Amino acid sequence: MAQLVFFSGTMDCGKSTLALQTDHNHASRGRAGLVFTQHDRAGNAVLSSRLGLTTSAIEVDQDFDFRACVVAHLSSGRRLDYLICDEAQFYTPEQVDQLAEVVDELGIDVFAFGITTDFRTRLFPGSARLVELADRVEVLQVASLCWCGSRATHQARTVDGVIVREGDQVVVGDVDGGAVAYEVLCRTHHRRGVTAAAAQREHQSPQPLPFDRQ
Repeated sequence: MAQLVFFSGTMDCGKSTLALQTDHNHASRGRAGLVFTQHDRAGNAVLSSRLGLTTSAIEVDQDFDFRACVVAHLSSGRRLDYLICDEAQFYTPEQVDQLAEVVDELGIDVFAFGITTDFRTRLFPGSARLVELADRVEVLQVASLCWCGSRATHQARTVDGVIVREGDQVVVGDVDGGAVAYEVLCRTHHRRGVTAAAAQREHQSPQPLPFDRQ
């Protein structure tokens, strides 16, 4: 039977790489699929991984209808066995409901990949709905690491290098710097607001001596 599977993890844990690998594995066995994404770092209508792998994809906006897209594809006489849905945290709850309909009514597997929580540690609506509806939720086992070496569990947003905790849920940025950037942190350092750059500055700052020099 077809399934809706949600693969979840933090940034840098290999979600997009796994999405590309999943597409390759199924296609190499003769299955026909469609690839979807939204706000990919490489630009519009592209699914990319940080390892440099890319593939063309269908860009999903807020008005996109997955069920209508699949029905149109099948009505044209083309075969369809699975969907690869990357950056699924950005999908609306209604779009996730459409994915569930594709699985249940049309018998097509859906493999969704995304981040569970945003920079405020709050669930993305799309991810929340996936957790509610998915046949399986798989937490990726490749651990992202905080600058301190602990397992990273949270995404932090920085603006001009300073961590922020308020703002729009979706603001496009990357981990490579710029005005808006993102960094994965452990819960402790996310709560304290200590990024890698802030820790480095603190470490490099002159430290007071434990005694007064006379």
